Amino acid sequence: MAIQVGDKLPSVKLKIVTPSGQMDATTEELFAGKKIVVFGVPGAFTPVCSSQHLPGYIRNAEALRAKGVDRILCVSVNDIFVMEAWARDRGAGDAVTLVADGSAEFTRAVGLDFDAGNFGMGTRSQRYALVAEDGVVTHLAIETPMKFDVSSVEAILAVL
Repeated sequence: MAIQVGDKLPSVKLKIVTPSGQMDATTEELFAGKKIVVFGVPGAFTPVCSSQHLPGYIRNAEALRAKGVDRILCVSVNDIFVMEAWARDRGAGDAVTLVADGSAEFTRAVGLDFDAGNFGMGTRSQRYALVAEDGVVTHLAIETPMKFDVSSVEAILAVL
């Protein structure tokens, strides 16, 4: 079952991309005392993820910060090296922190995984966006498969 509004995010160790390289971080370190927007994508370099989802959050990072968001995280079930390359390719800089969930540990823990084996991709993240305050989910929007509406940056800006 997917995480719900009011639930605390699970304790997971993640690899994140920073402008100066990669580092390990726990969910407690990332979320404690902060308002965070997290959006999950099925894969780095995939069409909608690369052309719309991630670029929208990069372009609107300042608008999110103006609404009190401390950090924006993009989670994908990819390894850290792919996520670093994607961050460079898309110009994420410090606007959006890319999170490598290579073994889908976080994605499974929040119940937002799906089997994309029919596409040759294995376990992947559903497309979603959530807002968490001090590690507690305050808003969750999960996309219907093959759609891109409720997890867009515009949709999240509208609920903040």
